[in-house]
Amino acid sequence: MKISSEFSKFASSYNSYNIIQNKVIDRLLSKISTEPKNILDIGCGNGALIKKIDWEYQRFVGVDFAKGMLELHPTSKNIELIYGDFNDDAIFQKLSKYRFDYLFSASALQWADNLEKVFQHLVKLDVKVNLAIFTSNTFKTLNQTAGLTSILKSAEHIKTLQERYFDASVEVVTYKLEFNSTRELFRYIKKSGVSGVRKVLSYKEMKSLM
Repeated sequence: MKISSEFSKFASSYNSYNIIQNKVIDRLLSKISTEPKNILDIGCGNGALIKKIDWEYQRFVGVDFAKGMLELHPTSKNIELIYGDFNDDAIFQKLSKYRFDYLFSASALQWADNLEKVFQHLVKLDVKVNLAIFTSNTFKTLNQTAGLTSILKSAEHIKTLQERYFDASVEVVTYKLEFNSTRELFRYIKKSGVSGVRKVLSYKEMKSLM
């Protein structure tokens, strides 16, 4: 199953589990000093970002690779939703025909097959960017306990790419969630879409880990 299919599968319950994602969006919006009128949201999901925008805008374009999430996104005459994958060059060819004041991407680009390639495309859009990317420290303790290597990029790697393509600063923020049980933790991972659809432990190994 692809990551996009996983997000679509749990789209209806996503709002109950995207606690950290909402905190990330709040932080992204707190960092801007303007009220952009033409906005691009890459990895818009079910509309968590647009729901928090409290100023008037002319056009909001949201892109996501999960149809199930897009179906739950708010719609209006000023909102255009595009079903597409940021791993696909074609989506950026389409976006190059637009003019944006600001580009947001909250908790999505960690799923890029080639993050450097995506950054190259973003630079060509010639727009201010505000990005939040989960790093390899996500569920660090769990990965260490299970003897797993994170499939996500390290903060150092992301910072290196940022310095190569953007005149911007990097801020590393740590969020913590507490769970009443290991089972509750695994339920959160599954429902929030942060697992990357990776099933690397056998039933016996999973039982031992729990």
